[in-house]
Parts: sequence; C-alpha cells; structure tokens
Amino acid sequence: MSLRTAALDDARAIRHAGRDLLSLALIDARNLCLRWLEVFERRDRERDAEGGRPALWLAAHAGWFQEWWIGRHVQRGRGELCDGAGPRLASIDPRSDGWFEAGAMPPDAATVREHLAGTLETTLELLAAADDDDPTLHFFRAALLHEDRLIEALAERAAQLQLRRRPDPPPPFPPLPARVEQPPLWLPAARLDLGSERGGFVPDNERWAQPLDLPEFEIDAQAVSWARYIEFAEDGGYDQRELWTEAGWDWLQASGRRAPRDVEQLRGGVLVQRLGELQRVPAGQPVLHVSRHEAQAWCQWAGRRLPTEPEWELAALRAGSRGFVWGDVFEWVAGSARAWTGHATTPGSLDRLPAPLGQGVLRGASFVTAPRWRHPKARRFAPPQADQAFCGFRSCAV
Repeated sequence: MSLRTAALDDARAIRHAGRDLLSLALIDARNLCLRWLEVFERRDRERDAEGGRPALWLAAHAGWFQEWWIGRHVQRGRGELCDGAGPRLASIDPRSDGWFEAGAMPPDAATVREHLAGTLETTLELLAAADDDDPTLHFFRAALLHEDRLIEALAERAAQLQLRRRPDPPPPFPPLPARVEQPPLWLPAARLDLGSERGGFVPDNERWAQPLDLPEFEIDAQAVSWARYIEFAEDGGYDQRELWTEAGWDWLQASGRRAPRDVEQLRGGVLVQRLGELQRVPAGQPVLHVSRHEAQAWCQWAGRRLPTEPEWELAALRAGSRGFVWGDVFEWVAGSARAWTGHATTPGSLDRLPAPLGQGVLRGASFVTAPRWRHPKARRFAPPQADQAFCGFRSCAV
C-alpha cells in the first residue's frame, strides 16, 4: 500500500499527524491549490456568479492563514491556548494583510504564487524544528484543514463560473460515482458518543463527545439520487405549497427555482451546465446543489424526513459494512446549527458557531473533499438556502 493511500488519505491518522506526515500533507495540499490557481489565474479580476470574491483571494488566503498563525504568531507553540490577538512578526509581504480588507482588489497571480511559495517554505522549516505534541502541532494541522477547505471552495467557484467559458487547463475534479439503488437500513436502538473525544486535532464544532441514547430508526443507505428526485419534480413538487416550510416557500417564490441549481432539464434525463457545456447526468448519481429547503420539501412529498445529526453519525460509524455509503455529497440533516456541550471557540477556529442561530447543518463530505478530512464526526454549517456547495441529502422513515 502506498504512503499516499495509507497516510495522506487516512482521516483518523491525519488528526494525530506528526511532523513527517504533516509536512507531506501540507505539500500535497499546496500542490493542489496551485493547480486550481492555474485554472483561475486568467480570471484574476473576475467575480464569481454570486458576486463574491475572485478565486485568487481564496488561494492567497491559504498562504496568509499559514503565516498569520504559524510564521508570524510568536505564541504558536501554545496551540489553542495561545492569545489569538497576541503580538505577531512582520509578513514576508507587507501588503498581505491589506488583501482581505473590504473593497481591496486581489493581488495578481504571480504575487499569489510567490507568497504561497514563501509561506510554505517558512511553515515547513518551523514544522521541522517543532516538538511532536498536540499543542505545538495544533496550528500546522489547522492550516492543513484550512487549505483543503479552500480547495473545496475553489471547486465550488469553478462550478459557479461554468456558464462563461471552458477553462484551460481543466479543473482537477474527481469523478462523482453513480450508484445502484439499495434498500433503506434499519438500525436498532443504541447509545452513541455524539461528537469527538479529546486528543489530536478536533475542530471546534465537534467538541466534545457526549453520550446519547437513540431509538431504532430506518435510514437511506445512500444519498437521494437524481432518479428519485425527478419523481418529486415531475409530480409538481415545486408548485405544491403544502410541501414547503414557510421559509422554504418564500425562498422558492423569490428565487423562481424549479429545479436544483445549474439544472437545465429534469424531464427526459437530467441536463446540467458544467464547465461551459450541457452534460447529461447519470440517474444513479446523487442529486447535487440542493438547498435544505428543497431537501425538506422532497422529504415531505415522499412521506419521510431528514435524519437527525445523531442518527446520521451513528449510521456512518456502524452501518458501513451493511451498505451505508457516504462521502459523495455533503448531506443536509434536521435541526439548526448548535454547539455540543462544552464547546468553546478557540483561536483560528474554522467552525465558529453561527450567530445568529438558524443556520442548517451538513454532515459527511463531498467528492471534492480531501479524503483525509472525510471523518464521520465532521460537521459544517450553512444557511438553509445555500446550494453552492456540493450538497445533497438522504431520508429517514417517519
């Protein structure tokens, strides 16, 4: 088995990664970030379809975050116990802090590449001299997660730009599998330690494990496919007020949505806009780019419901051998984003609890998530109307 498979892609090992594995992983992430930068560098002054910041800002932020929390932060060795607002050294590029101010223009691609090279070199030098313990390695692990998430965001922006022109070189998208439909799974009542135990690198929104008793439940073996979602649309699902929550119906009327994002045709086969052209999507692939409003409406139509976070986590942990498949798409679950018992936001956190409350929760991972972060405890927060991520859903029996 190669080192790539055995270590870099091990979602449990990476949270406890020592200096050597972290060094390889940081180089691996930076190489992929540079591949995405090559895709976007001809569009360095363009804004994405949602009016957000250009991709160059995202790539630049990978280097800035590393330098802010590692290269410049004199208390980096204290890890999450450091003073996040403590003194910092000067940047290798005195302009870098200004790149992210309101109204600022992004740097050009050559400047970003130079900054990425310099910051990674400093990071690796400091890592080689660091102690091999959790506090000292905390920000190195956080920087790896941060860059891998920025790579996901670059993939999302490639999808948002797809109606303009086909990029050259093409984006490094991995394939999204089409699966044969499997029957739902019945899980018996069980006790679950919801959330993560202490030790290694644990994102803030997974803290801390708490025992929870779950009654028995039935859950889909895989995410809802296009084939199942088409039935909802063809049955008038987007026109039936009774299927939607009040907030969902308001969103639907304001958006004029009649299909998931980027879909040009549902009836007679699914056609989507991808990379500047219409592509036919296999019916066995999971439905993609759906908001939680759409997921809830489908469940209401089907006489089912979204799984709760504990149900989803229990199935991901214990039902894999029985056919529970996850990781193709992020999956909407029931309930609003909230902190687990004992949660406390730490310096440099990537998963701060949303304020105000009311955001939804996505579990799992998507086909563009680095395998090293496909962890069954992972959670993400997003507004219920969000659909730019590679998100879908599965359902449970009522």
